[in-house]
This record gives sequence, structure tokens and C-alpha cells, in this order.
Amino acid sequence: MQIDSADLAAFQAGMRRRYSDDEILAELKGSATRLGRSPTMREFERDRGTRIHPQTVIDRFGTWNTAKRLAGLRPRRFATREELLAELRMLGEELGRPPTGGDLQRRRATMPSKSLYWHTFGSLRNALREAGFDVPLGEERLERAVEDGAALARRLRRLPRFTDWAAERKRNQGLPSEWQVYRLAGGRRGAWTTFQYLVRSRLVEDGAEVGADGRVSVPRRPSRARPAGRDRTAAPRGRARRGAALP
Repeated sequence: MQIDSADLAAFQAGMRRRYSDDEILAELKGSATRLGRSPTMREFERDRGTRIHPQTVIDRFGTWNTAKRLAGLRPRRFATREELLAELRMLGEELGRPPTGGDLQRRRATMPSKSLYWHTFGSLRNALREAGFDVPLGEERLERAVEDGAALARRLRRLPRFTDWAAERKRNQGLPSEWQVYRLAGGRRGAWTTFQYLVRSRLVEDGAEVGADGRVSVPRRPSRARPAGRDRTAAPRGRARRGAALP
């Protein structure tokens, strides 16, 4: 059987054009939503919700990853180190803070996975630091957690409980999670009371009184005469400023 190559090419082009570019990209996005992640070719082919074969996608856009980028999806493989860092920076700009593993999980259809960052950088924290975020390590992390715990205690008028910290973090995603604080304080039985002890020590150091029941009394500081011309709205300095960062 003879085949007219020009006629065949026209026929194939017509068959491929049954779907517009936007329709094909919408199929990719729909598959990602159903799967909860950016689909591979095999996953897309097995997805019963799709109407298009992966080869159609490739024929239209040249490569599978090109199509996924146009659909707003991140390729799950072969992302370069700089691409991974750029994704973190863009997400950080959107959030207004350093991204967390939870942020990546919630955006797994459009962001590289947390495991990819671990594989590439050794940890997500290492990746964040390389991307330029202010991410404390080691003793500095515990020091910041104690400072934030003292600020929360002043507002609550008592030492923060595990559940208090969990509730505060829902309002302020810049805080470490309650479990991260637990691990920073030793990660064993009694770790949270160890953290409360450190918070109490910081409060006492700052002039507060902490009762045996954990209640906090912050004495009023005597008002000071302000120098003429001083801006009354000026931000407080030093440790008080950090503590005021908590809502």
C-alpha cells in the first residue's frame, strides 16, 4: 500500500490539532491536580481523567518538560541546582518569609519536592541558606526559639505550653514548629519543660517575675523623660524589638 507523504503529514497535523495548546496544557494541569504532583509521562498515560496521549503532548511542544513548564508545573527530574534555588527564592517572595517543608508539600503540583532539596543540598535548611534566607543553625536556633518563647510568655502572662506554641505558629509561620522546638530542647521526655525553664530564665534575666505555676508578671518600667524632638513612634531597640515581633 502506497502512502502519499505530504497527504499523510497533512492528515497527522489535522489529527493533532483536534486539541488546542491551551486544552493540552489544561489536561496536564488537571492530571497534576488529581495526582497531587507534577505527572510523569507514565502517570499521565495511566490517568483515566486525561483524554490525550503523552506523545501528543510531545509532538505539540517538543519535549515533555517544556509542556509542563508552559503549564506552570515543575519537572520532577533534572532540575539544576540554580533552578531549585530560584524556585525557593520566588516562593519566599510570595510568602514573605523562608519557605518550610510544609509549604513545599502544599505546592507539590508546582514546586520541586522536599526530598529533591534534601538529595541536592543535604537538607532543606542548607538549601534555604544557599538561597540567601536568614536561617539559623544549631545553638542560634535554640536562642531564637527561647527569645520568641519569652515574647509569647509576656503576651500570654504565663509560660507557653506545647499547644500554645502550635496555635501561635498557625498565625506566624516564621516560627519553628512545636516539634522542632521540642527537638531543640533535647527531644526526650521532659524536653518541653526544659524549654519552659530556658524561657523562664530569659524572662527573669529581663526583669520579669515567674511564679511556680508558670504565671508571668512583667513589672511596669518607669517612664523616662524623652529628649526634645525625639520621635515618639520610633521602634524599640535591642531584645525588646525582637520580642515585639510576635503578634
